[in-house]
Amino acid sequence: MAAVSASDDASGRVRIAILAKAPLPGLAKTRLAPRLGEAGAACLQRWLLQRAVATAVVADTGPVALWCAPDTQHPEFHLCRAFGPVSLHRQPEADLGARMLAALSQPPVQPTLVIGTDSPALTPELLRQAAGALLGGDDAVVLPAEDGGYVLIGLRQASAAPFDGVAWGGPRVMAQTRERFAAAGWRWREPATLWDVDRPEDFDRLAALYPDVLDWLREAA
Repeated sequence: MAAVSASDDASGRVRIAILAKAPLPGLAKTRLAPRLGEAGAACLQRWLLQRAVATAVVADTGPVALWCAPDTQHPEFHLCRAFGPVSLHRQPEADLGARMLAALSQPPVQPTLVIGTDSPALTPELLRQAAGALLGGDDAVVLPAEDGGYVLIGLRQASAAPFDGVAWGGPRVMAQTRERFAAAGWRWREPATLWDVDRPEDFDRLAALYPDVLDWLREAA
C-alpha cells in the first residue's frame, strides 16, 4: 500500500490511536492468567486500558482514537470516553501490522502515534516528544520495548512499509522495523526504551511500581 499524505486540515496535530482488547476473561492478558487467573488478568487489562487512555488524553497532542477488539460494545470502552473526547473504532480481523495500518489510515489522515495498553511506563511527556518528532519532519518515531518489540510507532504519513513481513510477537520486531525504515530511506527517532507487561516478572515489576493495581485485583477476587 502506498503512503497516504496527511491532510492539511490536521496540520499541527498528531492523533493517538490506542489498540486495545476488551477486558474479558480468556481474551485479555492470557499469558498472565496462570498467575492471576482469567478474571484477574481481565481486571489487570481494565487497569492498563484506563491508564493508556488517560495518558493519551492528558498528552493532548490531537484526537484520541480507541481501536477496540473484538468490537466496541464492551462497557469499559465506553467508560473510557469519560476521560475526554475519545472515538471508538472496531479493530479489523487481521495481523497486528494490518491493524496498525488501519489506525494510521483513519480519515482524516494525519500524523499518528499508535500505542497499545501494555506499557505503564508510557507517559504524556513521551507522547508529546514522539508527536514533536513527526511535526519536526521525521518520517517515523518508535519507542522500543526491552523484549525486542516496541510500545509505540508513529508515522508522519500512513504506509505499509514498516509492517510488511514482520514476525509479530518475536524478539526481532524492533530490529526488523529498523531494517524497513532504512530500506525506505526514512529518518526516524527512538526517544526512549520502555517495558511492557506480558510475563509474571513484568507483573511483579508493575506491582512494585504501582501498588494500586493490587487493589484492583483484590476487588476482582
